[in-house]
Amino acid sequence: MAKRGKRYVEARKKVETTKRYPVNEAMELVVATASAKFDETVNAAIRLGVNPAHADQMVRGSVVLPNGLGKSVRVLVFAKGEKEKEALEAGAEFVGGEDMVEKIKGGWLEFDRVISTPDMMGSVGKLGKVLGPRGLMPNPKVGTVTFDVGKTVQELKAGKVEFRVEKAGIVHCPVGKSSFGAEKLAENFVALLEMIMKLKPASSKGIYLRSIALSTTMGPGVKIDPLAVRSI
Repeated sequence: MAKRGKRYVEARKKVETTKRYPVNEAMELVVATASAKFDETVNAAIRLGVNPAHADQMVRGSVVLPNGLGKSVRVLVFAKGEKEKEALEAGAEFVGGEDMVEKIKGGWLEFDRVISTPDMMGSVGKLGKVLGPRGLMPNPKVGTVTFDVGKTVQELKAGKVEFRVEKAGIVHCPVGKSSFGAEKLAENFVALLEMIMKLKPASSKGIYLRSIALSTTMGPGVKIDPLAVRSI
């Protein structure tokens, strides 16, 4: 087992490993265990009672966090004509068409999120092997393939996050920075959880929320009681 640093060991002492905390108490603990010299990201790990191997049990979506993510997002938009102008006015850093496709083929990846208008997806599809593994490929299921580029750019800038259940049935998603404080982090987490609940597959049987844990970039996990959040 890897040796833990002194800060982690001290932070771990504040958390009862067998306890399942209410949301607000868990967030207070998460903030209290953030001890790194940088502003740590707070991440949620939610294990669902689904089998992602079945297409009808895939949980995937996006949500605008009410308090944002606490970091700047560089947005690339594939569009042309009036939609190109709309994207720029909304604050997109990079907008283009075939020129951007060729630039990315050449190795350029200085952006964080990607939006495409539907008419550009024929060209953007050529970048599947580059954007796909990085989680950057535009997808209509999460709202990044759209003609409403202005609104979508603004949402991404405001803190819209995408999530997708992994093979093990777990959704990993950031909910903000430790500097936000417990209250704002809890609001973000609840917004994420509400969206995940709305996306519960009809074919999912039994317990949907199996387990929930929160942690900072360098801190220990704090477990949340799934029963306590079902009434939120």
